[in-house]
Amino acid sequence: MKKLVGILLMVGIISLTLVGCGGGKTVGDGPFAGVEIKFADAGWDSIKFHNAVAGTIAQGVWGYSWSEVSGSTPVTFQGLTTGEIDAYMEIWTDNIASYKDDLANGMFHELGINFDDNYQGIYVPRYVIEGDAERGIEASAPDLKYIWDLKNYPDVFPDDENPGMGRVYGAIPGWEVDEILHKKYLHYGLDENFIYFRPGSEAALATAITSAYEKGEPVAAYYWEPTWLLGKYDMVLLEDEPYNPDTYLNGETEMPAVKVTIAVSNKFQDDGNEELIAFLSKYRTSSQLTSDALAYMQDTGSNYVDTAKWFLNENSQLLDEWLEPEDAQKMKDFLNK
Repeated sequence: MKKLVGILLMVGIISLTLVGCGGGKTVGDGPFAGVEIKFADAGWDSIKFHNAVAGTIAQGVWGYSWSEVSGSTPVTFQGLTTGEIDAYMEIWTDNIASYKDDLANGMFHELGINFDDNYQGIYVPRYVIEGDAERGIEASAPDLKYIWDLKNYPDVFPDDENPGMGRVYGAIPGWEVDEILHKKYLHYGLDENFIYFRPGSEAALATAITSAYEKGEPVAAYYWEPTWLLGKYDMVLLEDEPYNPDTYLNGETEMPAVKVTIAVSNKFQDDGNEELIAFLSKYRTSSQLTSDALAYMQDTGSNYVDTAKWFLNENSQLLDEWLEPEDAQKMKDFLNK
């Protein structure tokens, strides 16, 4: 197994995604010019965005170059523990069975939490509850607050294929959360007057929400944070019973947020990268900040690096929180070149 993981990592390293202007390696001026940081790219947009933010700062302040090693979560996490990957900006800790044991056994260094407000559940557009005067939309479900309140509004969320029934969009078949949501749907008796509709793909689910939102129509659907969709649209997460670790898998309570951490390999920790590690230890964002950045990228077609620069200009106070004063100013000057 270790040989297989090693081979997969070597393939990933050979095909490194080198990020920068014109597709070349990102190089800066500073004490670490020519030293490359390898970030884990486990495949989703938000981790690529955070890689670009951290990499752009590493370049602008200390002169590092940076790249990404692509692979699945298990493969990239293994790469972190073996030192073939230097930094991991988004470790969804609940998704890695060995995380706690590997951390306790000193297989890598956890530096801090990137964000831990990544909620998921059933969302509705805010205008459904509060209306939207600018768009001429009146509130159609003003007392909608909890998931079980949906039972009072089947006419607001009609299922076109089943007259008299409402529709709530669930998760994608095969996803673990789909089973939890369906149990929740049954637990709260929504099956009495709602159809639990499973979209065929993530794209189909996003299309159902965006199409309704653009038309100003009601929609109740599963989604999660951080995503560009929840950065672009003003959606409200319907409340549930408080999280209970013993019953949430049965759909009886809200689902927990996951602690998403930042970590570096032991090799990187020991190789004299103290200032960069100090910065990464202070690096903290939120699902909302991340969603806003992904929405900007979606709307403008910008790449991850340009989105990172936009993000840092829009939230320059973060540089003051993450960096020493002189380094924060150096980064601001770098962004304004």
